[in-house]
Amino acid sequence: MKLPAMTDQPNRNTDQKEMLHPRNKHRDRYDFPSLIKANPQLSDYVSVNPYGDLSVDFKDPDAVKALNQSLLKYFYGIELWDIPKGYLCPPIPGRADYLHYLADLLAEPAEAEIPTGKHIKILDIGVGANCIYPLIGHSEYGWTFVGSETDSLALKNAKGIVDANLLSKVISIRKQSSSSNIFSGVIRPGEKFDATICNPPFHASRQAAMEGSGRKWKNLRGQNHDKDLLNFGGQNTELWCEGGEERFVRQMIKESLQFSSNCRWFTSLISKKETLPACYRDLSYHGATAVKTINMSQGQKKSRILAWTFQHRDTQAG
Repeated sequence: MKLPAMTDQPNRNTDQKEMLHPRNKHRDRYDFPSLIKANPQLSDYVSVNPYGDLSVDFKDPDAVKALNQSLLKYFYGIELWDIPKGYLCPPIPGRADYLHYLADLLAEPAEAEIPTGKHIKILDIGVGANCIYPLIGHSEYGWTFVGSETDSLALKNAKGIVDANLLSKVISIRKQSSSSNIFSGVIRPGEKFDATICNPPFHASRQAAMEGSGRKWKNLRGQNHDKDLLNFGGQNTELWCEGGEERFVRQMIKESLQFSSNCRWFTSLISKKETLPACYRDLSYHGATAVKTINMSQGQKKSRILAWTFQHRDTQAG
């Protein structure tokens, strides 16, 4: 699989979603008739919006979940997918973007060839009840995944999704027993990964998470929201931790040094650009041999992937 020509210019076709990765299958508007055919239950939530287009009510968690089920089935062949009430229901296009940019990163030592197949092994830190990254990543590139999780119900649900879709040979879910560790207790002695991925909890407190949800709901509704309802769901461990995103990623950087020979690339999604300076300082202090910041954009939402390695280029290529 060859890399397509890349451009920094936004896509100006109004029928496509601006700035998604060129290989992202969700660049076009949702084809609701096809999605409903894949998942007839979606029809209960589809209606004509004020602009005259078919859409779903993104304020309705059940509608968002039905849309995700349709997308996963139609584009990625995932027949059975569900999450417990109140757990994070991720936006599929953005999650797919992370994996496509990761594929580009892994291709760099090979100059143009994107690595595919089961021999490419990825560790997903905090796989969640939705197990979304392994599902998409295996479908798109044939990669093997290990997902770690501290939450028992999320762990059980992720395993259930894997088993229901007959993917247990390529996706394994492991319990992280210590809430203070990230890689320790998950990576086994001598185990090798091509990359790690993570969507860290980015709020520093439940109150901050609720305020962030409030801003989302105001954008969706144009009015105040019910503060007991978090947009797209999400448990405490999915949305916030003490010290927020910066503390979590800095702990990841510190711990990654211990596993420098186990992983070619360590990566994390970074929601707040203010998180980056402290991370750069830590990476310099710990002697990272390469650091990359990959910018992503989904409409008005801006985010980035922070990637680092302690290995040299010739070691990575090998």
